[in-house]
Amino acid sequence: MSQSSLPSRRNMLFGAAAVSATALLTSCTSNENNDDPEPDTQAQVSDEKPGKQVTIGFAGPQADHGWLNAINDNARKRAGTYKDVKLEITEGSNDAAAQDGQIQTLIDKKVDVLVILPADGKAMTQAGLKAMQAGIPVINLDRIFDSPQAYRTWIGGDNYGMGLNAARYIGEALKDKANATVVELAGIDNLELTRQRTQGFDDGLKNYPNIKKVARQAAEFTVESGQRKMTDLLQAQPKFDALWNHDDDQGDGALQAIKQAGREGFLMVGGAGSKNAMDNIKADNSVLKATVLYPPTMAASAIDLARALGQGKGVGGLAEFEIPASLTLFSAVVDKTNVDQYMPTGFK
Repeated sequence: MSQSSLPSRRNMLFGAAAVSATALLTSCTSNENNDDPEPDTQAQVSDEKPGKQVTIGFAGPQADHGWLNAINDNARKRAGTYKDVKLEITEGSNDAAAQDGQIQTLIDKKVDVLVILPADGKAMTQAGLKAMQAGIPVINLDRIFDSPQAYRTWIGGDNYGMGLNAARYIGEALKDKANATVVELAGIDNLELTRQRTQGFDDGLKNYPNIKKVARQAAEFTVESGQRKMTDLLQAQPKFDALWNHDDDQGDGALQAIKQAGREGFLMVGGAGSKNAMDNIKADNSVLKATVLYPPTMAASAIDLARALGQGKGVGGLAEFEIPASLTLFSAVVDKTNVDQYMPTGFK
């Protein structure tokens, strides 16, 4: 997930959620109106009339997390829907030097467009600049480069919006409860995304003066860290009314800790939109009642944008001839009322 400051949240909120964003982007032409495959049928070939052949290079970090693995899957599946797209995908690395070498290989292959989810946005800025200077437009995915000269378009999630919408959901659920308390299970504290999610959550809670955040623990986006840090929270806080967890992978561990402690009587809101989280929300047999999306379908949308760039098209539904400079996806809240709609976007 994003490791660098994202563009202002005043940027375009592109669609109501990942599903609608992907649906609009698929018709990446300002002159045609084509239906988009449903999220669970992305592997099917698009029935849109093929255009100019486009070779897209895709470079992402190592898929050592459920969300990152879903990023790669979404890119592959989306590319597979187009007869006029060839995808050159790298192995993926969390080492900036190794990823830089992979990107240089794609530049040397003279791909038409590059989609890059950098292992580290700041460290990989030069790689983006090299591609742009070589005449290869770059779609910067999620973790933003330090310089706008390093990319043609940025697309990613809204970390501040995740925290804000989590606070709103919890706030509405507890607005009639006097002296309500919440705790926060954050992500990795040295990441900008974690600070943004916490800031959004804190700002959202200001609209509910009856609710006070009484504790916060930072985990590491893993099941093990989630279980360990949630155990610490439970021991330190014998009673609270709600929990905001930044990441559904670490949320699996948090749920294990909650079950082992025999704790209930509070609601939990997760983050990112994993399949496990959505299954739990649908079953409605645990404290987990909602999750706030950070949609990995952004990778599918990045392929759509790359194809449009390679073919000189705009985006269907927009009047402009060019694709936008940045797209911020909306952090939709998924609960039992709409979980069936979003289930196809859940990642393992």
